[in-house]
Amino acid sequence: MFLRELTVSIDAIKGIGPVSIHALAKKGIYSVGSLLCYYPRTWEDRSQYIPLKDFSSSPVCTVVQVIARDWFPNSRTGKQDLKVYVADTSTRGVLVCFNRPFMKNQLMVGKYYWLWGSFQYKFGELQASVFEVEAVPEETGYEAMLDPAARLLDKALSQHFGRILPVYSLNEGLTQNMLRRFIEQALSHYADPLADELPGYLIQQHQLLPKSQAIRAIHFPRSLAELHQAQKTIKYEELFYLGVLIGKRAQDRRSTQRARCGHSVPTSRSGTVSPLQQRLLERLPFTLTQGQGEVMSAINQDMNGPYPMARLLQGDVGSGKTLVSFLAALRGVELGGQAALMAPTELLARQHGENAAGLLEPIGIRVAFLTGNLKAKGRAPLLKRLSAGEIDLVVGTHALFSKEVQYKNLRLVVIDEQHRFGVLQRQAIMSKGAHPDLLMMSATPIPRTLALTIFGDLDISIIRDLPPGRKPIKTHLARESNEAKVYDFVRDELAAGRQAYFVYPLIETDERKSLKDAKSMATRLAQQVFPRHPVGLIHSKLGEEEKRQTMEDFRSGAIRILVATSVVEVGVDVPNANCMVIAHAERFGLSALHQLRGRVGRGETQSYCFLVYSDSQTLGDTSAQPATVLTDEGKARLKVMLENTDGFVIAEEDLKLRGPGHITGTEQSGYLPLGMADPIRDAPLLEQARLDAFAMLEQDPDLLQREHLPVAQVLSRTTPFPV
Repeated sequence: MFLRELTVSIDAIKGIGPVSIHALAKKGIYSVGSLLCYYPRTWEDRSQYIPLKDFSSSPVCTVVQVIARDWFPNSRTGKQDLKVYVADTSTRGVLVCFNRPFMKNQLMVGKYYWLWGSFQYKFGELQASVFEVEAVPEETGYEAMLDPAARLLDKALSQHFGRILPVYSLNEGLTQNMLRRFIEQALSHYADPLADELPGYLIQQHQLLPKSQAIRAIHFPRSLAELHQAQKTIKYEELFYLGVLIGKRAQDRRSTQRARCGHSVPTSRSGTVSPLQQRLLERLPFTLTQGQGEVMSAINQDMNGPYPMARLLQGDVGSGKTLVSFLAALRGVELGGQAALMAPTELLARQHGENAAGLLEPIGIRVAFLTGNLKAKGRAPLLKRLSAGEIDLVVGTHALFSKEVQYKNLRLVVIDEQHRFGVLQRQAIMSKGAHPDLLMMSATPIPRTLALTIFGDLDISIIRDLPPGRKPIKTHLARESNEAKVYDFVRDELAAGRQAYFVYPLIETDERKSLKDAKSMATRLAQQVFPRHPVGLIHSKLGEEEKRQTMEDFRSGAIRILVATSVVEVGVDVPNANCMVIAHAERFGLSALHQLRGRVGRGETQSYCFLVYSDSQTLGDTSAQPATVLTDEGKARLKVMLENTDGFVIAEEDLKLRGPGHITGTEQSGYLPLGMADPIRDAPLLEQARLDAFAMLEQDPDLLQREHLPVAQVLSRTTPFPV
C-alpha cells in the first residue's frame, strides 16, 4: 500500500475523539495517511546530556533536583507566579512558571526530574520559562544525579528523554505530546506494510531508505544520521514526482501535432532569419546583440517544429526582449497565422502597440491595439477584422481573451511580464487558438532553482547582454535628511536638458502612515523645489486617457519631471530621462527597485538612481504617527541595490530575503506545497531528482501507466506550475 492510499479515518487511532478530530482537521489531517505525512517542523535531540552550565551552546538536557520554590507577583496579570529553583551536578538554575500554578503539584522539593529547556541570564540568575520536565523514578533518582549522562541515555526509563523527539506545528486543541502519541500509534499499526513509491534502483543508487523506514525515522529517528537519511529520502521523493509532473507536461506538449495553416516559409541560409524578419532588421539603425540573435534563432527553430513552442524569455530591463517578440510575431505571420501580445497594464500595452506600429506597419504588418477601454464604435469593426484574419498582430491587455474576441488563426501568443498574469488568464488566451506557440517574457529575472521548479517544462532563454552604448546606472544611497543634495544634483541635470522621475510609495496622504505621497510631493516639487521645470503626476487612480497624455507629454519633453507611484515600474521608455529618485526606498521590494531603476539608463548619457531612505525612526509629525523604521531587511535590500546592477544577482538575493512566492506570484495561485522539500535550500537534490525523472520518462514514455508508481495520486494533486 502506498502512503497516500492509507485513507483509514483518524478516529481509528486510540485517543482521537471529536475534539481532536476537529483540531486535526484545521491542519488538513483527516486520515491516517495525512497524519503520517504531517512532518515535524524540527527535532529536539534529547539523547545527548547538556548540563546547565552549557546553556549558551544549546538547550539544556539534564537531570535536576528541585531545591526550593517561591512565589512572586506578576505585575502584568496581578497574580502570583511560581519560581522553582533546581540544580544539577554543574550549577543552579530557576524555572519560571508563568500562568502555570499547577506546576506546584508536579515539581516537588527534593525530587529528581529530567529537564529540557532554553536558559538565559536574567535579573542576575539563570532562568528558563520554556521547558519540559519528567519525573525520574524514585528508585533511580540518586543514581541519576551521580551519573546523569548514563541515565539520560537509558530510554527504558523515560518517555520523552534519551531520544530524539519531533516538534510539530500546533494549533488550538493540539499539544506536542498528543501528536507524538497519535503518530506513534499510527506508525505501530500502519507503517510496516507501506510500499516504496520510488523505483528500487533509484533507492539503491542514491542510498535512500525504504518508505516504511523513512516514515518512521522522519518522526522518531534513532539517530541524527538516520534522521538526515530520512529527510533526504522524503525530499528526493517529493522532488522526483515534481519532476515527473513537469516532464509529463513537456511530454504532452511534444505529442501535440498541430495542423499547419498556409505554406512553410524558409529561414535564411544561416537558419536564423526569415525573409520578413530580414526586412525589419534592415530598417533598424542598430544590429541585434548576440543574445537577441541567439534567442531569435531558437524561437524560429521552435516555431518551425512539429509541436507548439513553449518558451520563457528572461532578460534584464532594457535588454531588447520586446524587439525579439516582434521578430517572433513576424515568423508567426509568415507561417500563415496571427500573433497576440498581451501586457498587464494599458500603459505598457499602449507603448508596445505604438512601437509595433512604428516598426512593423512599414513592412506590411497590420497592427491593432485592443483594451477594455476601447469604445464600442471602434471595437466592433476591429473584432470583425481580427476574426476575418485582416489583423496580423494585436497588442492589448486582458481584453485579448474576452469572450467576444475571436481569431482566424492565432499562431503565437506573447505574454509580457508573465508573473502578473494568473494560470487561468494564460489558459484563456491560449484557448483562442489551436495549440498556438507560447512566448512568455519576464524582465524580473527568475533564479535557476525557481525556473526549474515553476517553469521546468518550458525551454528557457536568457538575454544577458545589453545594447551597445548603454552605460551602467550609477546608484547612490541618500538619507532623507540629505534630500536637498539630491534635489541640487537633479536640478543640474535638468538644466543640462535631461528629465527625471520621482517615485513615492503612496498616491495620497495616509494619516496612518508617516510616508510621503505622490500627490502632495508633486505640488511641492512644482512650487518650491523645481519651479522652473514643468512637473507631471501619474498614478493608478488616473483615467487611462489622462495617463496616456501625461506619458506622451513626458516623452516629448513637455513635462520635465514625472512624479509617480510604482505604476511606472514597467512600460515606460524615455531615453532622455536620466535621473530616478525613489523616496522611502526601504519600503520597496528588490524586484520593484530594480525595475524602477531600469526606467533610466536607456539613452547614451550617464544615468543616476537615488535611493532615499528614512534616517530617523519617525517621519513627519511625531505626535501620533506610527514609526517608520529602517529594518534590517530594508538595509539589506538597499545594500544589494547599491552593490549590484545584474538583475539575476539581485533576483537571487531577493529570493533569499522574500522567498519564492513573492517573486513568482505563486503564493495565491493554487500551487502544490511540498511537504518537506525546499526547492531553494535543496537545489542540488532538485536538479538530481529532475534529471532522474526526465531520464525515466525519456526511456519509458508509458511510465505513467505503470502500476508500481503512485503517479495517479501525484497527478491528482494541485498543479505545481502555471500553464
